[in-house]
Amino acid sequence: MSDEEVQRVSDALDEVERIADPEARVRAKSRIMADQVKRNREWASERKELVQRLHREEGLSYRQIAARLDIKLSTVQDIFRGYTGSGTHRPKSEE
Repeated sequence: MSDEEVQRVSDALDEVERIADPEARVRAKSRIMADQVKRNREWASERKELVQRLHREEGLSYRQIAARLDIKLSTVQDIFRGYTGSGTHRPKSEE
């Protein structure tokens, strides 16, 4: 996806923000959020597979993967630690 395509998606979401009628705006947002829940699972899975492949097949370091995919180093680290979702899915640190 090019930067231009990403911008079009962002612009479309901005248009939803500008819907004048509050009820129509919330209905639109609710539909988008529901659709995105499904996408998030698929997108996270695809990202995980690519991150692991780049490390395994190309021998890239975590930092190199993060830079190449324009994601946070901590996201790459979390993938290899097996963490998913928010912090609620992570083991509690021992103090």
